[in-house]
Amino acid sequence: MKRLLKRPSVWGTIVSLAIIAIVAFAYFYPDASAGRVLNQPDMLQGMAIGQETKAYAEATGHTSYWTNSLFGGMPTFQISPSYPSTRLFSWITTVYGLGLPAPSNLLAMMMIGMFILLSAMRCRWPLALLGSVAWAFSSYFIIIIGAGHIWKFVALAYVPPTIAGLVLIYRGRLLLGAGTASLAMMMQIASNHVQMSYYFAWVMAGFVIAYGIEAWQSRQMRKWAVGTAVLAGSMMLAAGANLPNLYNTYEYSKQTIRGRHSELTPLHPAAAGDASSGLDRSYITQYSYEPAETFTLLIPNVKGGTSSASLASTDAGKELMRADRSGQMTLLQIFSQYFGGEEGTSGPVYAGAIIVALFLFGAIVVRGPLKWALLILTVLSVFLSWGRHMMWFTDLFIDWVPMYNRFRTVESILVIAEFTLPLLAVLGLRELFAATTADKRKAMLRPLAWSFGICLAFCLLAVIWPGLYGQAVMGKGDLRMISLYTEAGALPAGFSLTQLPEVANAVESIRLQMVSADALRSMLFIGIAMITLLAFIKNKISAAVTVAIVGIAAMTDLYGADKRYINSESFSEPRQAGTFTPSAADRAILADTDPHYRVLDVAQFSAAAPSFFHKSIGGYHAAKLTRYQDLIERQIIPGLQSGNLNAINMLNAKYIITDPNAAPVLNDSALGNAWFVGNVSYVDSADDEMAALDVIDPATEAVAAREFADVLGAATPADSTDVITLTDYAPDRLTYRSRSASGGVAVFSEVYFPWGWKATVDGEETPVARVNYVLRAMRLPAGEHEVVMTFDPRSIHVTDTVATASAGLIYLIMISGIAGAMICYRRRGCKLTEEEKC
Repeated sequence: MKRLLKRPSVWGTIVSLAIIAIVAFAYFYPDASAGRVLNQPDMLQGMAIGQETKAYAEATGHTSYWTNSLFGGMPTFQISPSYPSTRLFSWITTVYGLGLPAPSNLLAMMMIGMFILLSAMRCRWPLALLGSVAWAFSSYFIIIIGAGHIWKFVALAYVPPTIAGLVLIYRGRLLLGAGTASLAMMMQIASNHVQMSYYFAWVMAGFVIAYGIEAWQSRQMRKWAVGTAVLAGSMMLAAGANLPNLYNTYEYSKQTIRGRHSELTPLHPAAAGDASSGLDRSYITQYSYEPAETFTLLIPNVKGGTSSASLASTDAGKELMRADRSGQMTLLQIFSQYFGGEEGTSGPVYAGAIIVALFLFGAIVVRGPLKWALLILTVLSVFLSWGRHMMWFTDLFIDWVPMYNRFRTVESILVIAEFTLPLLAVLGLRELFAATTADKRKAMLRPLAWSFGICLAFCLLAVIWPGLYGQAVMGKGDLRMISLYTEAGALPAGFSLTQLPEVANAVESIRLQMVSADALRSMLFIGIAMITLLAFIKNKISAAVTVAIVGIAAMTDLYGADKRYINSESFSEPRQAGTFTPSAADRAILADTDPHYRVLDVAQFSAAAPSFFHKSIGGYHAAKLTRYQDLIERQIIPGLQSGNLNAINMLNAKYIITDPNAAPVLNDSALGNAWFVGNVSYVDSADDEMAALDVIDPATEAVAAREFADVLGAATPADSTDVITLTDYAPDRLTYRSRSASGGVAVFSEVYFPWGWKATVDGEETPVARVNYVLRAMRLPAGEHEVVMTFDPRSIHVTDTVATASAGLIYLIMISGIAGAMICYRRRGCKLTEEEKC
């Protein structure tokens, strides 16, 4: 043990972990340590839509996989899913975050992951530490912490150690590599952000191909084949440990807008060409990086920064407003600092000026297939991030690459570039420090001049000619803001900024000043790093001093840029953040002693907040059921405009909120939890089924697809004494008491889902049909009966058994790998080669 602790790689790792903990803690100090919390929009949305199942679990100890809190009801497979097997490994994230207070623990996880990868790639600890800091402090990761995309962040934090396991496997450390890869991938998948795992599956494929080429060149294809088989087995184990989530999400996706296009004929002929087997192309590419915006990797404010800050908040804007006597400059409050796409942004993807320059340096000096894999992946991610701005290329992937059309916000694929940039940058530095002779160091001068010179040239252009990177005034974003303010009455109809040239010039001037200022800033940091590296090449300073100066400069650069997006102003006291305050309308509704109804909040129909208090027929979720989306577009929204409330009534929307500060509208026409109908019409297509909802009276008749004719049969005229009442409610278990003179078809104001729901009548299983496009229906016998509907998919229990076994096997492999490494060291002791010691 003493010998082990004397090894530089061991004590260096201990020092690195200490530095990582200090840096992560310091970034959010004193707010995180004082218990203050971030106001994270996505976390609040998750809290709202998950409130019903959370409260139910706390009250009963039972996990429900169905909720009625949004869209009339939907599975929870993509709303904080939890399965019994996840308890076997949920503790790992706490350890991985070094037990630091949130969100410092997240930064620690991100840095530790990259440190593990760079160590596995034989980088000494100072370089591994530099790379880990550069990766973690890329601005996008800080921004998604602020936005509350926590599970996306956690998934990304487990990417580097997953690839570290891959590297170890191809280095011949099969057990340790398999254990590392399967354990990290298990946690990555458990973080439940399939889009990030999907993107980095491409990165892993790049590594596998690169190692395959190396094996072909060295005639070691058998070793590569064995490693690939071990890697495949590791990934299968990781998937097995997450099988409940993966399988049920996959099956669920077939019913959602993510995996299934509407069966309805498009309302507009042009929309038909926009459709794919997954999401619509316009939805996929809604958030696309502009080609010129890619330079934010080098110059953070090359497009002005964030949409959430107005030009009036800048120093230049404040000065102009103070000096203005006409009042025109108050219009600066309308325009955001960002002048990129009309969709807006929370902030740029900034990888660090020094890191980009070092990446280019690495692209020149590093040799081998892995370098080319990293370069290709970088270019690929940049091109795909352009989305609709390079549609021919995006179309190729939507049409031909499996699963690519299941994900939106294509600009988020830049996470690949954010990974490859610091990785190749560190590999480039490793090559520089490996140049031990004067001639080898001298050979590094030209690559250094080219790589850093190119970056300095682009920065200099931004200083001299900031407009080169895009129109700074009256772009689509500005036109959209003017339109919104005009519609709201804050600006006169027909308003144009050209009518106020002084304001237009001020908007352009402030934005271009921001570009120039950040370009100078990037030039400064690039210059510091370049001078330091030149000093090392000239043998003026040591490698340790070089790494320290470059690392501190890179950290200072990223730290300063990141503080624009999360700082003390982003935090608030716990009682002020993460809570929902009921409005006057909410309080009036919550006073109802019968809680088994739904609510329509007109103003917040597409928001998550109403779901915190009510069973809402609206809501927010990126993977809603396709049929319910159809109902929203064809019935609910048009019905509110035309006064046809059939769809709203059949969903049992007892209350309608039109003004949160006033009493809600009591909808006397709401049909209740269930009712008998006297007529069922059968139709042949989804279009016919939807069209029928325009004309039928859902209180007395229903429409169904012909495939359900055998289940429901012909409806029996309803008797005035026929009644069906909800007697007990749980999110995943509904109990009714029915009484009917002659039996008939009962319609339930519950959303139909094709699997998982089981219905019984007096304990005997009875089939459920779909009527009115989205609702459940059953044929019930005459007399009094108990009807119970339970959502308990058998697939959850089967897959959870497989997951438990897989997680146990992963732990066994990991323990065996660590034990094997320790035994190997004990047997060979100080006879390890320098490469093995590293």
